Amino acid sequence: MSVPDAPVTGAHREAPPSGGPDRPSRLDPAIAARLRRTPEGLVAAVVRQHDSGEVLMVAWMDDEALHRTLTTGRATYWSRSRREYWVKGATSGHHQYVRSVALDCDGDALLVSVDQVGPACHTGQRTCFHTELPVTGEVTS
Repeated sequence: MSVPDAPVTGAHREAPPSGGPDRPSRLDPAIAARLRRTPEGLVAAVVRQHDSGEVLMVAWMDDEALHRTLTTGRATYWSRSRREYWVKGATSGHHQYVRSVALDCDGDALLVSVDQVGPACHTGQRTCFHTELPVTGEVTS
């Protein structure tokens, strides 16, 4: 079983320091102005394997996590449960090297294309979406 990724050493332990117009951030103001955040200042990040398009996971970013992701090339997220930043792979070795980041048309979700090393899921599975649910409705074309 893989070791879950740990937060960044020395990371913030308080509420996200960015995410809204009243909180300072190192994120480019032109990008920040296009984001539609949750009340907690977060944007959903859908993460996929860059070459296959396989959806790996969903995580959350605030403005600072997005800034770090864009400027370091390493996927950085805001942990809602631990209330701190974490770089994917910092402790597990299952790194995500960022190839591109796209903002959806409404500004409320990001598509992060990565080169995933090892499993993306903390359970050790390649993807967090490994549990298929039954679809019983009739399919029409």
